[in-house]
Amino acid sequence: MKNKHWTILSVCLAAIIIAGAVIIPQFLQNRQAAEPQSAEPQSAETAGETSDEDPSAAGEKPQAAKKPAAKPMERDKSKSIEEQAKELLEQMTLEEKVGQMLMIGFHGQKISSEAEDMIRNKKVGGIIYFSRNMSSPGQVASLSNSLQKEAMKERLRLPLMIAVDQEGGSITRMRERVSPIPSQQKIGQQATPKEAYEIAKLNGTELAAMGININYAPVMDLSAKDTRSLGMQPEKTYQYGKEIVDAFHSLNITGALKHFPGNGRSSIDPHKDTSSVKANDADLEKSDIYPFTQMIKNTDNQNFFVMVTHIKYPAYDKVKPASLSPAIIQDLLRKKLGYKGIVVTDDLEMGAVNKYYSFKDMGIEAVNAGADLLLVCHEYKHQKEIYNGVLQAVKSGKIKEQRIDEAVTRILVHKLTKKDKTESDPDVADRIVGSKEHLQVLRKLGY
Repeated sequence: MKNKHWTILSVCLAAIIIAGAVIIPQFLQNRQAAEPQSAEPQSAETAGETSDEDPSAAGEKPQAAKKPAAKPMERDKSKSIEEQAKELLEQMTLEEKVGQMLMIGFHGQKISSEAEDMIRNKKVGGIIYFSRNMSSPGQVASLSNSLQKEAMKERLRLPLMIAVDQEGGSITRMRERVSPIPSQQKIGQQATPKEAYEIAKLNGTELAAMGININYAPVMDLSAKDTRSLGMQPEKTYQYGKEIVDAFHSLNITGALKHFPGNGRSSIDPHKDTSSVKANDADLEKSDIYPFTQMIKNTDNQNFFVMVTHIKYPAYDKVKPASLSPAIIQDLLRKKLGYKGIVVTDDLEMGAVNKYYSFKDMGIEAVNAGADLLLVCHEYKHQKEIYNGVLQAVKSGKIKEQRIDEAVTRILVHKLTKKDKTESDPDVADRIVGSKEHLQVLRKLGY
């Protein structure tokens, strides 16, 4: 009897085991199919992780996690540029918007870890080159490609503004490899307006071949001595400056008028210290400011930036330098002159401002004054201080997010308007830049 019971029990256990082997895997499979798939582990940037200095590292949940479904920047012919910019803006986090307002420089001829961080984690809007970044045309084209490739990995795929100061004369980057562009002083003294256009177009052709799409030129300061100036005549400076901007624009390069409201009267280099222009507003507006006024009035404002100097103009603001002055940027440049394009500061690492303001405060002051693009040309530490300072100021209410949106909208409109290929051919750059054909053109013009 006992053996019979054990036999029955053994049969039952075997049945249970067989049933479990079939039913349990099927149950688990059905459950897995019913549940949403888990996401892959987030990278530091998508998880909102930042450096120790970032305000978001203090425990506040970053906005990036709230807006994962952004569409990349692209042209939609059924909508206006302004409508597209508005849609993009609505998709952006505060961190992304603040980043777009920075243009930074870095050290080295390949993308550095610092530059990579600023593009990847701070979403900076632009890069500026110096000779330290440039050894040959092909190398510069490759560098531009790598920078744009890094930017295009990001959520919105916003291309970078890649800039340089290629005025000609003493302000020429990689001068041993590019064509010898004459100084603006020589152009003003020797060239016709048509020749000024031809020289600028040659310059722009070489920049475009290297993937550069912003040139911080022409200098519109009135001066008889400064080799960077086109001369002392306001009307002539405007006419030649317009030819230069038009030539750049024909190549999809954006020029920048500098240094508003005009550095010509100052004998102190703003790289070293600040200075003050004593002239009254009427005198300034019929001379120094006149070339800027005419450009704003007679040329599409999307074709050029206006760079604001760090010099003081007590006729408009008795305390603050122009770059940090709402009276000069908002009241004079925006309202009185009617400028609608991008306002960029001169380099915020210059002695004229960094001797008197912290980098954190400079960024806040410049944004509240009305600057759209903050230029920080050299040190990673300073770039982070400005970025974090502006970001925290918006969160604390010191800067209204409306002011950020206003600036970023201008930047997005610019990028949508100027959007072009983000890849250059290094071989073509080596062939075009400093070519015999370009040298011949300059010789024929007497340079």
